[in-house]
Amino acid sequence: MSTRRTTGTAIAEALAANGAALAFGIPGTHNLELYRGMAASGIRHVVTRHEQGAGYAADGYARVTGRPGLVVTTSGPGLMNAMAAMGTAYADSVPLLVLSPGVPTGRERADYGWLHEMKDQRAAADAAVARSVRPGTPAQAVDAVHETFARWAAERPRPVHIEVPLDVLEAPWDGDVPGPWRAPHPPAPSPAAVAEALACSRGPDPP
Repeated sequence: MSTRRTTGTAIAEALAANGAALAFGIPGTHNLELYRGMAASGIRHVVTRHEQGAGYAADGYARVTGRPGLVVTTSGPGLMNAMAAMGTAYADSVPLLVLSPGVPTGRERADYGWLHEMKDQRAAADAAVARSVRPGTPAQAVDAVHETFARWAAERPRPVHIEVPLDVLEAPWDGDVPGPWRAPHPPAPSPAAVAEALACSRGPDPP
């Protein structure tokens, strides 16, 4: 196994630092750096027969364990195959992180005929998730992972997609990977709001 450190390595280390231990997905031509990083970081991976199955497996894992589900797809059709699961996770407020490679920087909407190229993969995913981001640098890619976990700790947990351009994913990474972000404490509800929510949960009084 190569010992060369890349952004894929750093992303995997950031995932592990945030408690990720299991991922579901299918290896492909463009996402191999993510897989190399996960193997080195001790994140177990389950290969599924279809990306939709990977999405639903990660969704089920999140519901059963209370820990965010992690999905790794390749670009284009691979990511689109997971869209149904991403939409389900959005509707049910399930924390799901979907990682995919994307067209290299500067080739967005260029229609070069690049393998698995889409007109706007990030925008397509954004229609089904809480947030879809395309980091432009290795540091931004790692920050996107940390931000996702930090926001889940303070906000409504819903699926997030991170599209890492192939040139960014394969870029060399030197030095240590920054640790997880400290999640902000969500504001405490007022006693009146708690009482109102409790009353709503009880339903109307019987006649």
